[in-house]
Amino acid sequence: MALIHVNQVTKQFRKGAETITPLKEAELQIERGQFVSLMGASGTGKSTLLNLIAGIDKPTSGRIIVDGTDITRLSRTKLAAWRARNIGYIFQTHNLIPVLTAYENIELPLMLLPMNRSERRRRVEVALTAVDLVDRANHYPRQLSGGQEQRVGIARAIVTDPTVVVADEPTGDLDTETSAQILELLERLNDELDTTLLMVTHDPDAAAIAERRLKLDHGRLIEHAQAAAPAVHAGAS
Repeated sequence: MALIHVNQVTKQFRKGAETITPLKEAELQIERGQFVSLMGASGTGKSTLLNLIAGIDKPTSGRIIVDGTDITRLSRTKLAAWRARNIGYIFQTHNLIPVLTAYENIELPLMLLPMNRSERRRRVEVALTAVDLVDRANHYPRQLSGGQEQRVGIARAIVTDPTVVVADEPTGDLDTETSAQILELLERLNDELDTTLLMVTHDPDAAAIAERRLKLDHGRLIEHAQAAAPAVHAGAS
């Protein structure tokens, strides 16, 4: 069975008297260890799909199963606990806490888990090593470059050894050279750690590094992988 199975998922929002349906009966399967990119114009449901898979939001109907758990049936409390154990989230704007050091920012997700101090330290050190920031552990966000801040954000996302890492425009605020470095890092994490990655991006060059490419276009989720699977349908926004 696929690691992630999105089954007949519909998501609707109310905007005044209007009902908006960014996703309608969406179907998607992602295998363990895959690096998947998702492109599409603004408003087509990319971030909606990302947040549903990450357990940040719930679908109006349908099921999402991640590693055998139907997350659509979890209560909000259980979903929050599941998310802490299973999801690493990389944000476009880093979302680092300015009064905490790089080390402390990376350690934060571990504080939600039953883990002693020595194990937290070990995991933070491994994550810092993975993103080549051991020498910046005690620096505050204001003392880091944009690329270094994003590396801290990536380390924070992987420190819990999550089932899935989701990234929402991880290079959107970076210059071309720094973007290339971050994408190379994500590719290396996927190759060396077998991290399952789902990345939303507007950048075709960023999307191209993924093993599997999807595009939301006028309600259709189109597969661009080498061994192209049948087109998957989703609703237009």
